[in-house]
Amino acid sequence: MINDTVVQRAERIACDFLKERAKTSYQIIDKGIVNQVWVVETLSCKVVVRMNDIGTYSSYVKERWCIEQSAAVGIPGPEVLSIGITDDAAYMIQTFVDGDNGLDSSGPKSSIWRQLGEYAKRIHSIQVKGYGENLIDPVHGEFQSPPHAGLDGSWLGYVQYNINSLTELDPLIGLGVISPMESQRVRKLFEHMKQRTYRFGLIHGDISLKNTIVTQAGQVILIDWGCAVVSTVPHGEITYLMQRYIQSEGPNNEEFKAYIDGYGISEKDLDDSRHILLLSAFDKLRWAIDRSPDLIEPYAAYAKKAVKMFVDQQRLR
Repeated sequence: MINDTVVQRAERIACDFLKERAKTSYQIIDKGIVNQVWVVETLSCKVVVRMNDIGTYSSYVKERWCIEQSAAVGIPGPEVLSIGITDDAAYMIQTFVDGDNGLDSSGPKSSIWRQLGEYAKRIHSIQVKGYGENLIDPVHGEFQSPPHAGLDGSWLGYVQYNINSLTELDPLIGLGVISPMESQRVRKLFEHMKQRTYRFGLIHGDISLKNTIVTQAGQVILIDWGCAVVSTVPHGEITYLMQRYIQSEGPNNEEFKAYIDGYGISEKDLDDSRHILLLSAFDKLRWAIDRSPDLIEPYAAYAKKAVKMFVDQQRLR
């Protein structure tokens, strides 16, 4: 059952901004949404109100910045009308975009994915600084990855941490994710990656059908920038899609090819993305071992598939 106070809060946030009384309101559910999302309609306007706990306010600041920057390079999306904090919640008010969620669109899904590939290339052209998921300076577009035990928050520190973890006593060997011989080969790969010069850019971080709205005219609208980060491009976005594929959550082969074609990604970039996927898979599993034991099993299964992808790639050379 929906809490009436939540409904009232969404309506109050919208009405205080619009200076009008609410006519109707309803909640948007499913589609993997982590925020409470409401559509509030007045006599003259219809808006989307997203709400979460106070700690998400900085994420809304980042989302607004990303939406504004992406609009400047031609990525269609909702307009952010306001963000703020009320009582014990952070909120964002956006314009309502009429259309079908990409998951429900009746058109060919590969067409949406091809458009997303084109969008990703534009997104990666946005000027940013730093590395990581936290927007610390909206004026200069600077991002940061907060340092914590064993990591200094830099890309090189991230790679070095995972190199240092590849030891004879590595728990990943004990879990059957990697053999001692494979560990040595992966160490050489990571050492090589540390010497590489990568280009860093803004990535959406969750490009998927569920984060699109397809209008009646067929325009693909990109939404939900909460996972945006500054990382290596074009690899960061491809790595996410490969991860979703490994986990059987899409895109399928045809859709992935459409994304690649839309972007114009080279075979070299695909190879590099598989390497970064392996690095990410190991890092996620090490995080689970340290912080979230209940996730060790699924993360280990994912890491094993990433290792197989790496081994198969080596055999083809």
